[in-house]
Amino acid sequence: MGINSNKLNRIRYSVYAPTYSWSAKVLNGARKCTMELLDVKPGEKVLIVGAGTGMDIDYMSPGCEIIATDITPAMVKLTKKRNKKVKHNLKTMLMDGQNLEFPKNTFDKVLLHMVLTVIPDPVKTIQEAERVVKKGGKISVLDKFVPKNKKPSAARKFFNLFTNVFFSNIAMNFEPLLNKTKLKVISDQKVEKRGNYRIIMLEK
Repeated sequence: MGINSNKLNRIRYSVYAPTYSWSAKVLNGARKCTMELLDVKPGEKVLIVGAGTGMDIDYMSPGCEIIATDITPAMVKLTKKRNKKVKHNLKTMLMDGQNLEFPKNTFDKVLLHMVLTVIPDPVKTIQEAERVVKKGGKISVLDKFVPKNKKPSAARKFFNLFTNVFFSNIAMNFEPLLNKTKLKVISDQKVEKRGNYRIIMLEK
């Protein structure tokens, strides 16, 4: 079982599931900001890849159709539970973000929040998001990356040996992933007081 393998992700996020929402709430402001930037309209079809406990749906516009996927059954269960409060038109699916089981040009908006630095093949994942989003549709990326035009420091690479096993990759550059697609960057902003976290809006 390799570092950041899907098998490992199923194990560790099954363990993290009960406390995940508590630990991830520091990004609630950023999640709200992404929803404002995405500007989801009633009737639009939205895909959340790696939905976790479904924290993004708290800020989703009413009237849209949401499909939330995750590779961990425990996370899917918690997303369903969360939706009982907000009552969105939501469907949850157990699915690998590297191999999305949807036809091309299916969704108006796609969310990749805290996914690319966790999933084994981030290039395949962003390419899959590009495939399933409609022409002119938007993809929202919320994650932590090495600052643009910089390389990860020796210290970051060292600590990444441990964080990549227990949490996520902290030594990843976003731009090499983007270069494997034809997506256009609409906006790219840092999350205030959250270090290297960025909100990146992409358009197909």
